[in-house]
Amino acid sequence: MAGKYDDIIHLKRPVSRNHPPMPMEERAAQFSPFAALTGYEKVIQEAARLTARQIELDEDAKQELNRELLELAARTEPPGEPVELELTWFVPDGLKLGGEYLTRRVSVRRVNQSCGLLELTDRSVIEISRILSLRLPEGGREGR
Repeated sequence: MAGKYDDIIHLKRPVSRNHPPMPMEERAAQFSPFAALTGYEKVIQEAARLTARQIELDEDAKQELNRELLELAARTEPPGEPVELELTWFVPDGLKLGGEYLTRRVSVRRVNQSCGLLELTDRSVIEISRILSLRLPEGGREGR
């Protein structure tokens, strides 16, 4: 069966006299993926990342937490030994509405009630308004 390209199908590939053939490594590079929308994948991942809302405590839970904070303040004044406790608090997200709750064992240096802050021994501070619960050691009651 005769085809319409039978006269050229078995000819050698033409080679330019001015431009030598490109090495295989360089040829492969021209077919590498192309990202037309640079950064788009990061934007999609950020949009898909979930955050939590800060829980608003009811009055009973606020009173219980306040009692725990007063007990903690009494244990840290005058400044002496730090008090270790388990703390759950809200950390706002820097990029979008909401945040996340962290529960960590922390060492409290001071309760600064006038500024509304817990000062930790690692020099970080936590806003009292963001605290969900705390558990004092040695017979302390758990806040809600």
